[in-house]
Amino acid sequence: MKESETLEVKKSTSELKEAIISIVAMLNKNQEGKVIFGIKNNGGVVGQGINEKTLRDVSQKISSNIEPKIFPKIYEKVIEGKKCIVVEASGENRPYYAFGRAYMRVADEDKSISAKELEKLILEKNKE
Repeated sequence: MKESETLEVKKSTSELKEAIISIVAMLNKNQEGKVIFGIKNNGGVVGQGINEKTLRDVSQKISSNIEPKIFPKIYEKVIEGKKCIVVEASGENRPYYAFGRAYMRVADEDKSISAKELEKLILEKNKE
């Protein structure tokens, strides 16, 4: 499994902050994105400890740190025999912000958006 403009992998939910930034970056670029917890950067599946609280924590952190609000699909999926958490997000309400900053996905990286790029995004949105 390889990272792309619409897919980010994280070893565990300890990287949730980075995952939230990736979700915002993907939404700003492609209006959709997916993050899978339990997979290393090299694509190796390591799995993720999951209970009801884990999924709720992921949901609450996303909800309280992304503006405007999104309501992603968050679920458990078994990949190569190991439990992983999948977060699927979509949204047309660009620009999105994570922790008060806007980001854009470039290949498999999340880049901060400059004021000029942000202005362009807002102008595009207002044209629609």
